[in-house]
Amino acid sequence: MRTLTALTTAALLIFGLLLSACEEQDSLARIHSEGVLRIVTRNGPTTYYENRGSGTGFEYVLAKMFANHLDVDLEVTPVYGIDDLFEHLQKGRADLAAASLTPSPERARIFEFGPTYMKVRQFVIYRRGKAYADATPDLFGKHLRVMQNSSQEETLIALREEFPDLAWDAPPKLETTDLLEQLENGEIDFAVIDSNDYIANKGFYPQLRVAFSIGEPGALAWALGNKLDNTRLLKELDNFFATIRQTGELASLVERFYGHNESNTQINSQTFVENVESRLPEYKDLIEQVALEYEIDWRLLAAISYQESYWNPRAVSPTGVKGMMMLTRNTAKEMGVDYRFDARQSLRGGARYFKKMYQLISDDIREPDRSWFALAAYNIGRGHMEDARTLTEQQGGNPDHWKDVKERLPLLRQRKYFSTTRFGFARGDEAVNYVQNIRHYYSLLTWTEISKIRVPPPKVAQDLLPPALAPFYKAL
Repeated sequence: MRTLTALTTAALLIFGLLLSACEEQDSLARIHSEGVLRIVTRNGPTTYYENRGSGTGFEYVLAKMFANHLDVDLEVTPVYGIDDLFEHLQKGRADLAAASLTPSPERARIFEFGPTYMKVRQFVIYRRGKAYADATPDLFGKHLRVMQNSSQEETLIALREEFPDLAWDAPPKLETTDLLEQLENGEIDFAVIDSNDYIANKGFYPQLRVAFSIGEPGALAWALGNKLDNTRLLKELDNFFATIRQTGELASLVERFYGHNESNTQINSQTFVENVESRLPEYKDLIEQVALEYEIDWRLLAAISYQESYWNPRAVSPTGVKGMMMLTRNTAKEMGVDYRFDARQSLRGGARYFKKMYQLISDDIREPDRSWFALAAYNIGRGHMEDARTLTEQQGGNPDHWKDVKERLPLLRQRKYFSTTRFGFARGDEAVNYVQNIRHYYSLLTWTEISKIRVPPPKVAQDLLPPALAPFYKAL
């Protein structure tokens, strides 16, 4: 009996060790065991970056959805360059790479890929007025550049069999934003990038154009690590993408990040005046009450809320923020807002958050610059704003002056600058537009208030007002 028991125990131990060994070879088991999905991605507008203290970007949001599907946390590691992505996978530092990758035959020989989720083409891009091309032979003798070891470079290598004179360069650790900047600055003649990257960035580079497309249409997919067995993880990916396609969540996500230009924040003054007449009266008393409660100029709070939502308490942005002040879920929770669609709660949460940013700004920065810095921090996050101030000082500007810092905020889109900062990539140009728009709306509201109490005759006052305010003044 003892021998049988000993044999049974030994068998169970061996079985347990074998089971454990099998589980160690299973990537899904590791994810569930640690409770974390580890992804590696690139720091950029179509992949991952931080905004208002939270992660965003198409690939990040999609990966977050998959982590929720698995009921685990998400761990993000941003890197620079295509090679760094695959190095992380090969060394087992990540479960998958979510970085706008195309599963080319060369890559597929080494890594497994999940389901495709977006169709793309490869565009040859040029700067209007500097270069032009209709077909591949037009690229001969020109300075053509692509990302190193990218699917675009693989396409060019294949094309060179038909066009031996085709030449290009591919510096290491290059990103799409680098290529676009180099085109914009006239450093290169042509670049090849995926269509989704061009669509996401074209609003920031109005002089860039599509010459033609090369290669066959492709599709984006996630690459999986090759250290563990991915059979069950691939099955989960199939189920996940099938579900979000069926529910329309995938289509909505594509529309959110690619279907429109999020940087288009310039609103016509006449439209603003019309909203002052039609929409502001419904919320003006509430805005004034909240502004008094938090010791903020009500016109500034009104200008912020108009920029955020056009005074619509039911607003929902393409990036998922909600309410009159378009609060993120994290900010709402931090500011004690239970229901973001409640106008009073939203205004209070936004006002409280603005005051928090304002109080964190150095006392050495005087008004009105301190308010503009607080607005920039409200929009882009204090960390990114401080990065821009550091860049300003490094370049010989005054980090306490908004006029100097606003010139450097857009640099946070360029890798050669944001790679040296603490908080990395940010849409700094949008923060500049955000602040400048609010200043404009604040000025118009100030003019409106002045027009109500002016002593001079209406005709004189009307002559002094900006043209956009004339229709509103006549209605008083």
